[in-house]
Amino acid sequence: MSESIQITDSAQDYLAELLEKQNVEGIAVRIFITQPGTPYAETCLAYCRPGEEEPNDELLELEKIRVYLDKNSLPFLEEAVVDFNADRMGGQLTIKAPNAKMPKVNADSPLEDRVNYILYSEINPGLASHGGEIKLVELTDDQVAILAFGGGCQGCAAVDLTLKDGVERTLLERIPELAGIRDVTDHTDTTNAYYR
Repeated sequence: MSESIQITDSAQDYLAELLEKQNVEGIAVRIFITQPGTPYAETCLAYCRPGEEEPNDELLELEKIRVYLDKNSLPFLEEAVVDFNADRMGGQLTIKAPNAKMPKVNADSPLEDRVNYILYSEINPGLASHGGEIKLVELTDDQVAILAFGGGCQGCAAVDLTLKDGVERTLLERIPELAGIRDVTDHTDTTNAYYR
């Protein structure tokens, strides 16, 4: 069984009951995260009829239910807990996924995850006070991170010097394989400019 997620007995009972009401032979539950590794990550739990699962989903065969875990969401579901708290109103299913917004990354993690991790854990918290935020737009084949400077950073005359310098230094220190960074709004670099 995957160590990444814990589904408590009460949650399994509750989900088993919900699944039974669907009246579909072999129905399971599927857990996935939309926009994993970003501040907008949402952990979702959905019914999964036979054939609706993805080919590389990881299957958890629990005592009362079957759960499919989306492969891309797995690192973000580390230490997640699905629980059901009964109360007078019937109760509530809760999903706590502490790593949904920021997975644990290590040297073997994809470059993209590592860049995002540093942006969200080290760089953006410092910019938040200025209303700024930096997002990774893409990683080029030659390992250049294309970043979007958003919020208060955009259009700020100092963005080029202070921010890009600091961000580039931090990223290159932490991730030596990165070739460099470029700003998605960087119009001075015309090597890849796209003219309509």
